[in-house]
Order: sequence, then C-alpha cells, then structure tokens
Amino acid sequence: MPKLVVRGYTMSLDGYTAAPGQSLENPFGVGGMPIMDWALATRTFKIMFGSEGGSTGIDDGFAARADDGIGATIMGRNMFSPLRGAWRDEEWKGWWGPNPPYHHPVFVLTHHARKSFPMEGGTSFEFVTEGIEVALKKAFAVANGKDVRIGGGTNLVRQYLNAGLIDELHLVMTTKLLGGGERLFENGDETAKQYECVEFVPSETVSHIRLVKRK
Repeated sequence: MPKLVVRGYTMSLDGYTAAPGQSLENPFGVGGMPIMDWALATRTFKIMFGSEGGSTGIDDGFAARADDGIGATIMGRNMFSPLRGAWRDEEWKGWWGPNPPYHHPVFVLTHHARKSFPMEGGTSFEFVTEGIEVALKKAFAVANGKDVRIGGGTNLVRQYLNAGLIDELHLVMTTKLLGGGERLFENGDETAKQYECVEFVPSETVSHIRLVKRK
C-alpha cells in the first residue's frame, strides 16, 4: 500500500530544522545552511547540481535512496519560494532552475492561488489552497501506486505529523547548533505515542534515524 513519507529531513543538534530569516540568499534561514553540509558533500548531491566527485558511503547511500519509489511530492509555500503573500512575481518557479530534481508532480500548499505549470525533466508544480488532506488526495491520485513524499518545510511536515498521516520519517541528526528557528517536534507526547524508531545508523558526520507509525 502506498505510504506518505519524509526522507532526509535534517535537523540541528538542538532540534531546529531551519534558522530564522529565510530569504533568497538564505534558503535555510540566516546561518542555517551548515545543517545541510552532510548532504552537499555526497556524490548524489554533487551529481544533482552538475558537479563531480563527492563522498560515498552511508550518507550518500541514504541520499541516493531518497527518491526510491516516490511518485509525487508535497511541499509548503516556504520551501518553494522566499516570497510571501500574493504571487506578485509569477516568474519565480522555484530554487532549482529549469530542470528541478523531482521529475514527478509536486503539490505546493499555499493560501494564494496560482496556475500550475510544467518544468523540464517531468516535474510539474500545482498549487493547492484547500489544505493538507486535499493535497494528499491529489498527490496519491497521480503517484501511480508509488509513495508520496513531504519535502518540507517544517510547518507543513508538522501539520501532517500532528494529523497522524505520515507513515514513515527518515530524519538526519547533525552535530550543528542553530540556537533558534523552527522545530519539528512541538507535540512530543503525541509523536512518542504514534511513532517508534526502527533504524539508527550513525555515519562519520550525522545520524540517520527512521521512525515508523505504530500499527
């Protein structure tokens, strides 16, 4: 049965998944980018961004498997764009250039309507204003029996988590400290009741943790 999953979701040692002050220059907030050092160093990410080299091993293995079996992605407005409010500039089509790394339909949760559009490589963006359950229904409808992934940001993942709709989370715990920002686990008691850790794999740089929903 297809699942709703989170993969490669990275957080600081003090529990933050992004720093305050997101902007075009700081997609993870001011000072937040270092939590992604583990991923950017891998061979998988180097290839994704048109470079050569990169590390292999545990971190690269998790990065390479992040797309396995994924038929659609859901993300929040903040992950798609640093812009806020009404879509004043519809020329903005994401952080990723003309050929985004998804290669399947992507649904963006937003309070402001915008027309859908296709991109190179099979990625398309559709904007959903009716809430998380409508977005999930749309995503499963086009995923062709594959899993649906939540890409972020933190507020959106937390909404699905608090609704008990996420089947599996792959979290990446770094050794970086951010000191502030957005926390994923604001409702710890319910998370502990609904999910359990089934895999813990440390690498030289981070720890990979997989949580699954209790049956």
